[in-house]
Amino acid sequence: MKKLLSPLIVLVLLVGLNAVLPSVLNPYLLQVLMLIGINIILAVSLNLVNGFTGQFSIGHAGFMAVGAYGSAMFTLTQGVPMLAKLTAMGIPAEIAQGALLLVALVLGGLLAALFGYLVGLPSLRLRGDYLAIVTLGFGEIIRVIILNVDAIGGARGLPGIPKWADFFWVFLMVAVVITLARNLAHSTHGRALFAIRDDEIAAEALGVDTTQYKVLAFVLGAFFAGVAGGLFAHFLSYLNPSTFQFTKSIEIIAMVVLGGMGSISGSVLAAIVLTLLPELLRTAGALRMVIYSLMLITLMIVRPQGLLGTAEISLDLMLERVGLKKKPTSPARGGAR
Repeated sequence: MKKLLSPLIVLVLLVGLNAVLPSVLNPYLLQVLMLIGINIILAVSLNLVNGFTGQFSIGHAGFMAVGAYGSAMFTLTQGVPMLAKLTAMGIPAEIAQGALLLVALVLGGLLAALFGYLVGLPSLRLRGDYLAIVTLGFGEIIRVIILNVDAIGGARGLPGIPKWADFFWVFLMVAVVITLARNLAHSTHGRALFAIRDDEIAAEALGVDTTQYKVLAFVLGAFFAGVAGGLFAHFLSYLNPSTFQFTKSIEIIAMVVLGGMGSISGSVLAAIVLTLLPELLRTAGALRMVIYSLMLITLMIVRPQGLLGTAEISLDLMLERVGLKKKPTSPARGGAR
């Protein structure tokens, strides 16, 4: 019963916050909050590759771009006409819009996952710097293609995307990706991924199909990067190729490294910090990025393993420490004989 109630509580909470937040927060703060959610999805999805399996992919912005443009083109060419037909049939506009957005996000994620498979299958036989170079090349190829294809806007960008993504959809996907990553980490497949990260040769000797598992992590990471791209497109209503430059991939990697390689909680925390920090430093003017860089360098010198290392934040443990939950009692030893 508890497992059934938890998702229901999350949905009710998201619906309530989605109704209240637009009237409480100004548009700027709401946009920052939405970008935090999208960056959490990107950071956790990249952590599946860089943190769980110990690979080094720097082409995550490319998968985000594929998902963003793929989902946006579906909405513009198919979604908007279908919405008019569904509402004409008597289906409430919000329900029809939500269903079409979900389809667009899944299609964008699947398209990104396909690219992830095509790139990952041959390149994940490589290791270290060679894999980084391949994924970097993929990200740049995607950006150059977007710049030169007029059908998707080219260098001028892609405007007119319906603004269908709101707080509910962004943080619903945040909950989904965190839940999936957490369940994966505690499964036998997760242990195989961690074994590859710790010692790939030893994992192979124990019978782990290292290539298959690395491709699995790569495809899952690409899928959720595509979903994040779709949310980004349907929130800002405009896509610019400059958004998906190499620097965007570096920004996502910084979130994973800063939070702690392999730590889901760390990726969430780092995504929040690195999204808020540039906004808080806007008053510094031209020195904003200098201060931002110095703070990152200092933090990595003081805490090279990241904010949380490989640890996770436990809600149950936090509740126990503040006295809101009783510690589980260990069974008594001995007994009647």
